[in-house]
Amino acid sequence: MEDIRGILFDKDGTLVDFNATWLGVADFMAMDASEGDRWKADRLLAAAGFDFTAKRFKPDSIFASGTNLDVVELWFPRLSVEDQMLAVARFNEITSVQGSKMAVALPGIVDTLSVLHRKSYRLGVATNDSTSGAEKTLATLGVSQLFDAAYGYDAVANPKPAPDTILAFSDLTGLKPAAIAMVGDNRHDLEMARAGGCGLAIGVLSGTGTRESLAEIADVILDSVADLPDFLSARVKEAS
Repeated sequence: MEDIRGILFDKDGTLVDFNATWLGVADFMAMDASEGDRWKADRLLAAAGFDFTAKRFKPDSIFASGTNLDVVELWFPRLSVEDQMLAVARFNEITSVQGSKMAVALPGIVDTLSVLHRKSYRLGVATNDSTSGAEKTLATLGVSQLFDAAYGYDAVANPKPAPDTILAFSDLTGLKPAAIAMVGDNRHDLEMARAGGCGLAIGVLSGTGTRESLAEIADVILDSVADLPDFLSARVKEAS
């Protein structure tokens, strides 16, 4: 087995409690897009994958795994390219400011990241949120100093599930992709891991993904990133 020395984490649903953080932000975005019309806002939320019965976003839905450009293209399909970019800039501002302010860390995450950092793992974030939003969220959680880099969809030519972020992190750290683990709660996280040649594609059940939605593509499925240090330690012992 390849020795894992770097770990890329998805952000929302992996480090951050997706529903606790983003339900309010998504509603704010939908109300903004619908100019305050509650009925229209609810239709937009449903189209983006919000399940009003379960009060959660569906696995791999646009809002759970897409970029702000994906949301704009879904909600405003007839906009010109120029107006699309203005709408994306508006949503980037909302998600960067509001999303980071409202960020709620999943249980045990901050301590776990500190443990991994002490073990000399190189840590990064790979998200389909904006880079600014990712950096502000890490600052809100008080863990910025533990990370080598945070990559949003706007930091690379092609966002998840394309392999660009894996390759960028590999270039930054000097680690081969096979020495990097990708951890995420949706299929596009693990698809990126496969496309980029990661040594491990690790699914977690702390976000919108389910065991069923992740099983086909994950090397292993953990309940949470909090389980990661023990898993990696056991893997090293097994290899030796």
